[in-house]
Amino acid sequence: MKLPFALARRFVAAETFEETIPKIKAINNKNIRVTLDLLGENVKEKTTADETVEIYIELLESIHAAGLSSTISVKLTMMGLDIDEEYCKKNLFRLLDKARELGSFVRIDMEGSEYTQSTIDIFREAHGKYSGHVGIVIQAYLRRSQKDIEELAEIGADIRLCKGAYKEPADIALQNMRDIREAFRRFAIILFEKTPFPRMATHDDELIEWIQSYTAEKNISKDRFEFQMLYGLREETMEEFVQNGFQARVYVPYGTMWFPYFKRRLMERKENILFVLSNLFKK
Repeated sequence: MKLPFALARRFVAAETFEETIPKIKAINNKNIRVTLDLLGENVKEKTTADETVEIYIELLESIHAAGLSSTISVKLTMMGLDIDEEYCKKNLFRLLDKARELGSFVRIDMEGSEYTQSTIDIFREAHGKYSGHVGIVIQAYLRRSQKDIEELAEIGADIRLCKGAYKEPADIALQNMRDIREAFRRFAIILFEKTPFPRMATHDDELIEWIQSYTAEKNISKDRFEFQMLYGLREETMEEFVQNGFQARVYVPYGTMWFPYFKRRLMERKENILFVLSNLFKK
């Protein structure tokens, strides 16, 4: 594993939290926040899901003890969503109890479309109990996202908006990039109008330029929303955001499950390979 992981180091911070700490500190020192993502998903056994919850709780405590400016992102399938929805929810609420205690924050990641409704259902209940400590991700390319964005915006949800990475059929998701960008812009406007702090997750220059132009035109303060990008990509762009007064956050993945994660993502959509290759040369 050591040799292959050396090749993945640009995109995965480390295999352990302890090894990740210096990377987080280096990012924080540039006034850029971090969301830490422990790689893995689709846990099938309760013992493993229980262990994962404990790891997440320890992670929040370790981040707090180290004084890092970092939140965490979790996948509900790592907490037992494939086993039982009610069981998964109880695990999430245990984690959110700790997040509230520490004044931290947990982002519920969005997985494939078969999990979208259950993820939103669990989030809505979590938002009612832990508002300010929990958020969700909405993928702009899903055809259902218009309704989801509108409903979640009405309750003031903390939403991370991205284009979407999973390969989905045409009846579920938009396939044309022009249409996906248009959906992203439409949903971003809803978030800017109805939510307190939108999170704009994109490496797409066309969307970045549009966000900057739109917020300037509408006199939306630069500190009222956040640009987000992935670890290892466009580091200079993130630094420029901060220098220009914008808020910025880097999603930092770590853990031993990096190989299946990246292998699956690259195989799911050819656009992901082109995305990585094109962004390697952007600053």
